[in-house]
Amino acid sequence: MKNVGIGIVGIGFMGMIHYLAAQSVKGGKIVALCSRDPKKLAGDWTGIQGNFGPRGSQMDLSGLNCHPNFGDMLADPAVDLVDICVPNDGHAKLAIQALEAGKHVLVEKPIALTTADADAMVAAAKAADKLLMVAHVLPFFPEFAFAHEVVASGRYGKLLAAHLLRVISKPDWSSGIADSDRSGGPAIDLHIHDTHFVGLVCGVPKGVFSRGVIDHEAVVHLSTQYLYDDPNLTVTAVSGALSQAGRPFAHGFEFYLEKATIVLESSKLSVILPDGSVERPELGSGDPVEAFTRELTVAVEAVTTGIPAARLSGDLARQALVLCHAEIESVKTGQITVTL
Repeated sequence: MKNVGIGIVGIGFMGMIHYLAAQSVKGGKIVALCSRDPKKLAGDWTGIQGNFGPRGSQMDLSGLNCHPNFGDMLADPAVDLVDICVPNDGHAKLAIQALEAGKHVLVEKPIALTTADADAMVAAAKAADKLLMVAHVLPFFPEFAFAHEVVASGRYGKLLAAHLLRVISKPDWSSGIADSDRSGGPAIDLHIHDTHFVGLVCGVPKGVFSRGVIDHEAVVHLSTQYLYDDPNLTVTAVSGALSQAGRPFAHGFEFYLEKATIVLESSKLSVILPDGSVERPELGSGDPVEAFTRELTVAVEAVTTGIPAARLSGDLARQALVLCHAEIESVKTGQITVTL
């Protein structure tokens, strides 16, 4: 069976991570790269760095079609799946162009910066009869995949409550991420990981109530209560970029079920049982690059089979963006914001 040809557009930190992750994807192969930077197309990735994974190095790109122009990549017959890793404000335009050119699309999160753009992307995918997938990687990390499976299966009974945490110092490793106009700021670029996971695991809430910290009109920290029709389900999240540089990135969760509490804290996953005993599930490698390999593998399988991947759903990614905007509105107005 022919490998799915993957073309990456945007060779910054995330583009590099996707490139490295794709080396281990079965059924898919990087065939093309697109960048406006001639040095990067020549393999000089030494200036790339991020908040996890390796720093960039000199890369051997021989055998790849290296395109300085996005239109040339779209005309490349070897490319089946366009993997968009440009700054967030460029997602919608490039994704729609790729879909209209007859390519399947995997776009880094967030799907877009505005709901209108997200709607246009979803509509373009339907019109072209192509897959629009959004690279929300959190469900592919083993700890989060475990929590998702536990809640969905009902293994420990009904979900009663959940709390998610995601904090980071002010991003200074990328000008695109640090610029709120381009990234959407922490309330979108960072926090959308949590809104997506909340929607996937707990269901989409009917409203939100948030308090937060605003810096130059951007919400940089927030605390949210998600509102459900079920009076016996309470879900909250804290997320933001207020911490000093000496405080490392941290994410975690607590899921309270009828027969167990699932806790991710300090990178350790625990299952606390009713008798007080604690289990530590064997989850395999926690290497973040491997999570992206699993994500890309699912995207390639979706292209091969034609069956959409629920964890990469464009509709769910759109709803995650709606939640982020609702929380921003709630912070700024001090009122509950209805999402459904």
